[in-house]
Amino acid sequence: LDPAHPFPKVQNKGLNFAIVLEGQDAYGRHSPIAIVQAPRILPRIIQIPEHLAGPNDFVFLSSIIHEHVQALFPGLTIQGFYQFRVTRNSELFVDEEEVDNLLDALADELPLRPFGEAVRLEVANNCPREVVEYLLKHFELSESNLYSLQGPVNLSRLAAIIEMVRRPDLLYPPFVPGLPPVCSHPENIFAQLREAPILLHHPYQSFNPVLDFLRQAVSDPKVIGIKQTLYRTTPDSPIIDALIEAAMAGKQVTAVVELKARFDEANNIRMAERLEEVGVQVVYGVVNHKVHAKIILILRREEDGIRLYGHLGTGNYHPRNARIYTDLSLLTANPDITADMNDLFMHITGMGKAPQLRCLLQSPFTMFQGIQEAIDTEIRHGSKGRIIVRVNALVDPDLIRALYRASQAGVEVDLVVRGACALRPGIPGVSDHIRVRSIVGRFLEHSRVYYFGNNGDPRLWISSADWMGRNLFRRLEVAVPITDPDLRARILTETLQLYLEDDCNAWAMRADGDYDFLRNPLDANCKSAQDRLLEHYNRSSHYG
Repeated sequence: LDPAHPFPKVQNKGLNFAIVLEGQDAYGRHSPIAIVQAPRILPRIIQIPEHLAGPNDFVFLSSIIHEHVQALFPGLTIQGFYQFRVTRNSELFVDEEEVDNLLDALADELPLRPFGEAVRLEVANNCPREVVEYLLKHFELSESNLYSLQGPVNLSRLAAIIEMVRRPDLLYPPFVPGLPPVCSHPENIFAQLREAPILLHHPYQSFNPVLDFLRQAVSDPKVIGIKQTLYRTTPDSPIIDALIEAAMAGKQVTAVVELKARFDEANNIRMAERLEEVGVQVVYGVVNHKVHAKIILILRREEDGIRLYGHLGTGNYHPRNARIYTDLSLLTANPDITADMNDLFMHITGMGKAPQLRCLLQSPFTMFQGIQEAIDTEIRHGSKGRIIVRVNALVDPDLIRALYRASQAGVEVDLVVRGACALRPGIPGVSDHIRVRSIVGRFLEHSRVYYFGNNGDPRLWISSADWMGRNLFRRLEVAVPITDPDLRARILTETLQLYLEDDCNAWAMRADGDYDFLRNPLDANCKSAQDRLLEHYNRSSHYG
């Protein structure tokens, strides 16, 4: 680094090295520090040929660069070699109220994302203080943004080893998702839904019935319209192919594409362009609100008029994620639910006041109030009250205060929170009756379920929304009540009770916010909720 060689533009999460140098080059120049950037195209971990080492020996790219870095600075002395990585703000800044075309504006912003404002600096823990301070000053970061690491600055790169080592004994055993018997004849799915709703628990049960639901709508001449929200999927998804086929067959197809799904913006832009090319009515949601609800609505002309069929899910329309994320899918012909869904689509694609929904909770209008009212009901029941909530994150301060009040009223509260949780359980006089646990296992826990005992008349919702301010007030989300007693009992057992019994993959939060791993290493018979569900569906279901 010198006046002719300014500090390079370091990309978001790229691998870089700070090199401390001593000596002068051929032109008499002296620079105490140099920056080396590892090209992104190179693998970060490299397998050593077996004839040179063992069958499963690897070396980090950083070690190879370290070994040969002298070749970049001939005649100079290398005094130090230190890894660092910068994380940059990846938000795309687009004023939706000022731009004429959101798709074009986002497309223009995407190339700038790797060079956003720095928000975190990671350095090797052997990096000298003067080098650390130099990097912090350059990236305009404070000490609170510094993370000193022992070992590689990007451990996730080690995941590449899984595909490079032939050790099936170290992998989870393969499984085939179950298929409910009622879904074994997909050509009759509308008739089946007129009889009863269908609940699917992914990945233990196949995602194929959701695809079949859409494919049958495409081929059915009685179907006149298809409406769907799309938050995360892939441009080559069979869902996109089905929507394109439906539009080309002359059906009215509406797709609400969320262009601002973080890190999927480029995918969603390409997807929207594909859909628009064949005449799909593509809507980019609501200004300043992400459309995060996962819903499909089918309009079918039948003898007694237009009948509506719907799918509501807790997860994205992403067939690959449906193999590794735990989520719930509800297929239904319930007239109240589907009428609400139709009103929502009318609201999203048009303009007007918020619809008065019959049974769905919708953010940013009724979901927060509905949850608050359900908690208040349990508070009135006191020690007879019961709350069980499963979400990915719980950070909304008002809902946390409401749960504290419930605990103080004697309500028993269990929370299964996979990620961030700002509530603290077990604080005397504040949260004595609240327990928090997180399950980390083979599958990514993604379902959102809200259960309230309601004095013996339980209320249960499945939802796309976490208990966060963004989900409750800055996104369009949906929570659907499960009123069928059998389905409600099944969800209560499979998504809540089994997880409260888990002593294999569970971490329990302490009052100080830290976690204790609950597995006893001497207990070979620990109960894993995920394993029990795999076993149950492998034993009791047909296969898809």
